[in-house]
Amino acid sequence: MSSERRTTDADRGLRVLGIEGTAWAASAAVYDTDASDSDAVFIETDAYQPESGGIHPREAAEHMSDAIPEVVETALAAADGEIDAVAFSRGPGLGPCLRTVGTAARALAQTLDVPLVGVNHMVAHLEIGRQQSGFDSPVCLNASGANAHVLGYRNGRYRVLGETMDTGVGNAIDKFTRHVGWSHPGGPKVEEAARDGEYTELPYVVKGMDFSFSGIMSAAKDAYDGRRNGGDGATVEDVCFSLQENVFAMLTEVAERALSLTGSDELVLGGGVGQNARLREMLREMCDQRGAEFYAPDPRFLRDNAGMIAVLGAEMVRAGDTIAVEESAVDPNFRPDQVDVSWRGDDESVAVWRDDGSEVKGAEATVEIGDQRVTKRRLPKSYRHPDLDARLRRDRTVLEARLTSEARRHGVPTPVVYDVDPREGVLVFERVGEADLREELTPERVRDVARHLAAIHAAGFVHGDPTTRNVRVGRRSAPPQGGADSERRSSEQGERTYLIDFGLGYNTDDAEDYAMDLHVFDQSLAGTADDAAALRREFEDAYAEVGDSAVLERLREVEGRGRYQ
Repeated sequence: MSSERRTTDADRGLRVLGIEGTAWAASAAVYDTDASDSDAVFIETDAYQPESGGIHPREAAEHMSDAIPEVVETALAAADGEIDAVAFSRGPGLGPCLRTVGTAARALAQTLDVPLVGVNHMVAHLEIGRQQSGFDSPVCLNASGANAHVLGYRNGRYRVLGETMDTGVGNAIDKFTRHVGWSHPGGPKVEEAARDGEYTELPYVVKGMDFSFSGIMSAAKDAYDGRRNGGDGATVEDVCFSLQENVFAMLTEVAERALSLTGSDELVLGGGVGQNARLREMLREMCDQRGAEFYAPDPRFLRDNAGMIAVLGAEMVRAGDTIAVEESAVDPNFRPDQVDVSWRGDDESVAVWRDDGSEVKGAEATVEIGDQRVTKRRLPKSYRHPDLDARLRRDRTVLEARLTSEARRHGVPTPVVYDVDPREGVLVFERVGEADLREELTPERVRDVARHLAAIHAAGFVHGDPTTRNVRVGRRSAPPQGGADSERRSSEQGERTYLIDFGLGYNTDDAEDYAMDLHVFDQSLAGTADDAAALRREFEDAYAEVGDSAVLERLREVEGRGRYQ
């Protein structure tokens, strides 16, 4: 990367032209760092509107070719002075659209004789909220058309803590609305129809901090078709209402899980789906309930826009993070965790360890810690629909009690279950360990986790959420029953590594599900460990020693299934 840039007047800041065109929005903006907040960013956007169905890449690229010159001309006319740099969305996105924008940006930078800045579109969505909120290092939830990520900054990059394993949240909703016969974009139409709907049960899929939308979309189509064909299906209003309740509750839950894992008490929302009032309401309620702060940018900065490109471009110019024209090829698969975040300090981190004392507030429950026993209460989540909330609290309480005991029978160190009340969502456990693994990470403890997961997979079930927060480490007590392979001692004399919190677990014989367990643990290492890559190798090597090699092979497939791999 090049750090050369034209010298600006000493008595003023930067004025950056931003150009956005990853999919549907042909947009240009000028950001003036010296202007007041209300006047700092001028945005001009011409959105592509397909006549039918979703976005057609060729048509979208043709729209970019026609619209980009016009929006750029309008933005430049609004600029109060000379432009100091040109920033453009380098990816991810549709290749034909990105190439059109990249060509325009290079030509402008050369014509104006100013530096060129290649911006990651997803990071721009996150950074605009972080900068406007004033938060230090928040968890960031991106909910957009082609993506859904939960990220946190650590060790110079945004780390993916969780993401969709199939389709983006906006695209998933659009698939349903196309099935109904509604035009693009579908999100606002679902939001409108949901106002007259009632709740009907649909699938709810959260795997650690990852999630999947394909099952719920298929079920939504089936429910709609059943009613349309004279059967027992639901009205389109009921389906839209339930889609919002389940999909947005899934996003809110994984955001809360990320807050719990990292110890952060700040959450920022980004992405076009964030314009939905119900999603923002859920996230705000969740944060209020756990004592965290929440920020959502103004809607013009949530949807795809060049303003966020210009704002991040200015930060990158200040950091000397510009790019030579010959190195500025676009990247349709440009992931946010590939970006070297040059404009933030290496000492900043989303992971903040706090002394929770005798009461711990996790993602799902409040845990009261006594001398010998731990009482876990799954309290109602006000952001979730009452029917959905009651179902999840009851089912997860039952599963946690059963699978915790089953793991113990197979030789995996877990707490003894003393009491369970499914109706109230209360469990009483033996107190185990002295700290969470996230605070006491060592290679041998990570290897222990791999052996424990291999043992429960061999027994035919998954943990569901094996993060570094759901593993306890501490002194040994009496050994559990059986399972010699999983009882190999840690290098620290007299210690044991315990698995806890099996509430997302379930019985399965599918290698895909076992691989998801490994994937969830890998992601939690990325968000909490300084040496995540080395620990990940230790983890996978240990699993290979005692587990099924087919699971590790499937893990490679799962990793490639995340968005923009």
